[in-house]
Amino acid sequence: MDFTKQSCEEFVDVLASKEPIPGGGGAAALVGAIGMALGNMVGSLTLGKKKYADVQDDIIELKKKADILQSELLRLVARDAEVFEPLSKAYSMPKDTDEQKAEKARVMEAALREACSVPMEIMKKCCESIELHKEFSGKGTAIAISDVGCGVACCKAALQAASLNVFINTKSMMDRAYAEEFNTQTNIMLGTYTSMADEIYAQVAARFR
Repeated sequence: MDFTKQSCEEFVDVLASKEPIPGGGGAAALVGAIGMALGNMVGSLTLGKKKYADVQDDIIELKKKADILQSELLRLVARDAEVFEPLSKAYSMPKDTDEQKAEKARVMEAALREACSVPMEIMKKCCESIELHKEFSGKGTAIAISDVGCGVACCKAALQAASLNVFINTKSMMDRAYAEEFNTQTNIMLGTYTSMADEIYAQVAARFR
């Protein structure tokens, strides 16, 4: 099911229910898409303004990148649900015999890797989105600069939310070297881009004081 085709109300209702999907990963992707859309809106409001004539080409390129990121993050809402289903089934596999235990462990490990790949991709898209917000903050119209702050706050939240979906899966992996590689990548992104998002937000907020 493509949850992005539902109304906001329908999405929130199913998210609040006991249904296994959508979950935190899908919610993170959607929040990231909303955050990028806010930055993109600032670009839209900057286009055609004489005051910003010298950055029109830059804004056009930024908006092209933002359009792609919005689309990719929305795609990841559905993709997160797709990869969770095999993992959910793996958890319920029987383990009464040694053969069953071995098969369950094999299937679980493969499902955990797949389930990790989506929130990792969500994180990467959120990092790119935060970088675009930095550009929109410096080049976008001042009348909508608050939306850059709103957008980057959403992208930061999505980044952090997606990271938890990486960590919960790597914790269960048997291959600890593989798990720690994912954990390292996740921590690097968190360290770099939460700080960047905070700086952008603070710069925007300072303009109203």
